[in-house]
Amino acid sequence: MLLLLLSVVLIPAPGSGALGLNSTTGCEIIHPPRDGGIRYRGLTPDQVQTVHFLPFDYEIEYVCRPDREIVGPKVRKCLPNGTWTEMGHASRCLRTCPKIHLSLENGQAVPRGMERVPVEGTWVEYHCNPGFRLVGSARSNCTKVGRWSFPKPICELRRLISTGRRAVHIGALFPMSGGWPGGQACLPAVRMALEDVNRRRDILPDHELRLIHHDSKLSYGSSSPALSNRQRFPTFFRTHPSATLHNPTRVQLFKKWGWTKIATIQQTTEVFTSTLDDLDQRVKEAGIEITFRQSFFSDPSAPVRSLKRQDARIIVGLFYETEARKVFCEVYKEKLYGKRYVWFLIGWYADNWFRIKDPAINCTEAEMAEAVEGHVTTEIVMLNPENTRSISNMTSQEFIEKLQKRLGKNPEETGGFQEAPLAYDAIWALALALNKTSAELVKKGLRLEDFNYNNKNITDEIYRALNSSAFEGVSGHVVFDASGSRMAWTLIEQLQGGVYKKIGYYDSTKDNLSWYNNDKWIGDAPPADYTKVITTFRFLSQKLFISVSVLASLGILLAIVCLAFNIYNGHVRYIQNSQPYLNNMTAVGCTLALAAVFPLGLDGYHIGSGLFPFVCQARLWLLGLGFSLAYGSMFTKIWWVHTVFTKKEEKKERRKTLEPWKLYATVGLLVGLDVVMLAVWQIVDPLHRTIEEFTKEEPKTDIDVSILPQLEHCSSTKMNTWLGIFYGFKGLLLLLGIFLAYETKSVSTEKINDHRAVGMAIYNVAVLCLITAPVTMILNSQQDAAFAFASLAVVFSSYITLVVLFVPKMRRLITRGEWQSEQQDTMKTGSSTNNNEEEKSRLLEKENRELEKIIAEKEERVSELRQQLQDRQQLRSRRRPSNPSSRDGCAADNHFTNAAGPVPTLYQPSLPLVRCLVSEQADKLGRSNCDGSRVHLLYK
Repeated sequence: MLLLLLSVVLIPAPGSGALGLNSTTGCEIIHPPRDGGIRYRGLTPDQVQTVHFLPFDYEIEYVCRPDREIVGPKVRKCLPNGTWTEMGHASRCLRTCPKIHLSLENGQAVPRGMERVPVEGTWVEYHCNPGFRLVGSARSNCTKVGRWSFPKPICELRRLISTGRRAVHIGALFPMSGGWPGGQACLPAVRMALEDVNRRRDILPDHELRLIHHDSKLSYGSSSPALSNRQRFPTFFRTHPSATLHNPTRVQLFKKWGWTKIATIQQTTEVFTSTLDDLDQRVKEAGIEITFRQSFFSDPSAPVRSLKRQDARIIVGLFYETEARKVFCEVYKEKLYGKRYVWFLIGWYADNWFRIKDPAINCTEAEMAEAVEGHVTTEIVMLNPENTRSISNMTSQEFIEKLQKRLGKNPEETGGFQEAPLAYDAIWALALALNKTSAELVKKGLRLEDFNYNNKNITDEIYRALNSSAFEGVSGHVVFDASGSRMAWTLIEQLQGGVYKKIGYYDSTKDNLSWYNNDKWIGDAPPADYTKVITTFRFLSQKLFISVSVLASLGILLAIVCLAFNIYNGHVRYIQNSQPYLNNMTAVGCTLALAAVFPLGLDGYHIGSGLFPFVCQARLWLLGLGFSLAYGSMFTKIWWVHTVFTKKEEKKERRKTLEPWKLYATVGLLVGLDVVMLAVWQIVDPLHRTIEEFTKEEPKTDIDVSILPQLEHCSSTKMNTWLGIFYGFKGLLLLLGIFLAYETKSVSTEKINDHRAVGMAIYNVAVLCLITAPVTMILNSQQDAAFAFASLAVVFSSYITLVVLFVPKMRRLITRGEWQSEQQDTMKTGSSTNNNEEEKSRLLEKENRELEKIIAEKEERVSELRQQLQDRQQLRSRRRPSNPSSRDGCAADNHFTNAAGPVPTLYQPSLPLVRCLVSEQADKLGRSNCDGSRVHLLYK
């Protein structure tokens, strides 16, 4: 009992999702029919490959390939005896034939051997109504290739034969079968037109139009623009408008919505290529540009990605319906839809084309609906939208009602129903043209019956008549353009909420746009045709500019104070010994350099583009001349000190005298070089305004706008070359100045008493300049940082220079009162000069120079005396006396003897001057013990 219960639990129930696939009971699996398959419910494809038996009550369903129909049982069920139902009747997949042969206008079509649809083996018998005769085969069989053995016959009115009017036969081809059986509705419409024309006595009264037609199994008309080529088809007139008729409507919509840039993507076929060529010409005439043109043969993925990269916004798509699904599946993947994009498609797709399941794509219906939402279609209007009567005295709605009665079935299931009004009006156009031609031929003694394909006169008359056609038809105003293309209205629709809504009509013959103002956009407005780039300039921070300008203004005020101080106290000896004219140049140079801060901060926020070159020149000249004057005067001082006081020959050094004109000439040379360099630069390659563009930025508020930051610069064609020369020259001066300042740091001289302060200023200026120049070049694209570095370097270097050079002088003169004259200073305090170490040094140098002159005179006198003494000795040696005592006496009178030999009597250490000159204790003697105090100061 327990075993039986377990068996019941483990065996699944039929139809439950789980099948006993390993069981040997049930029905043995059967094979599918040829060109068909079996749908197994609840089984995966892998399970179907391995299963051999299916459980009781299990059902299978036969399915066939497209264009085939199952004949026989469609569903079989596994019976308890292990067999399938209706195994005596085979299930086969047979090709189907077009249903158009199952109906006959003005007659009956009786199908034989048919179950649901006509398949291989089905035949149809045809019978006409009374008053009509059968033209064509009375029977047609459905063959195994899916075609009828004979064309569908027609029932022709018998009374037309006995009218007595001359017959004019019209040949026609209609696609009664095939991929698009448009003749199913167009042929009845043509017959309606023939009946209406033949009833008119004012149109071809002596003739009767008769139709001879066949099944073309192809399209009855082509929209390819290639057929509009008059050189290839000189007498061709279209019953169906050309595909290029969409283009005037598209151009009109581009203008309406203000678009000047569009992109296109097309399937690589002749009809779409020719249409796009025509669109290219039309948009150029309208001032519109096709920026990107993509094409594909079968796979649109790469072209769609390319459109995404190229920022295409307004896109015209030209492809068939099957390819449209592939395109928009890729559009969904690339996010090339939404409020930023508008797609223009052809309007003759089925209304639910994007919902049709297509194994060629891997997008869901919801994804496809999202991708196509909001697109715009243009479609040729084949039925007059206005309720006006045509030349046949019917309105467009009356024509549709009459046609539906003649068809006797659902228009949506009838091929060519939309194109039927065009076919109806085509017969009227031909009838009116022949009527006009007949009247003209009578004048020439000719008849329509005389027409043949070699008769050029009749051909030309028919051509002129058709070319001048103009009447109101059920499809609208019928007129042909110069290339023989039928002109028509264009319907404009937009997909709103998954449903196509009419938003307007366009009549290209009258250039009239009828607009309903019900267009709807995802972004509440038509998108931009491209990412609008808004150029915004990066201006200098005004807070930074004002702050630095205040510092520069204070620096200029300080320089003016220093300059005034130096000029006012120019008579003071301490100021005079600092070379005040060079210091004045330094103050003026600092003023110019500080003034350059203002044009450095001027940009498009303050001035227009026309003044920018002058501001650029002002920056260059103020900085260049300011540097040359300020730094050049300090460099000249330090250079002179190094030249004079670092020589090895001390005597030669001390004889050097400071000549001010040489200092001024040096500064003038440096300034002159700058002037020449700047002048050549300005003349040969002047500075001008250039714009640097940065990476586009996407704003947070509007995705259709891109911000392009720009920055103004002063530049020239050979900017790097000029900067290299300028910076190289200035850099060498800075490096040389640092070297000279270091070499003369221990030198002390009264001629330039502030050279140590000058060296300190040179250090600071050089370091700031050598750091700032490369940094500002690196930060050239960051206006605030570049301006801060450059301007603050100028301000700080100027401040340091002014403070180091002038503040100590001010402090000294204020604290010691040395701005008074030297005589007044001596009268007030006799000891003040002695307390001044530098004043002592100056006096000593002056006295040393006077003593040098005295010593030189004395040495010259000693040399003369020695020469006289030698002459006297030679004279005495010639006279040599015999008395030795007298010789000794003579010697005692004129010489004294020491270890070195005889010494002239003129050299007597007992004399005061000589004692002061040779005595090692001369510095201990007072001024009264020697011949003047200058001898004592000589060796001090």
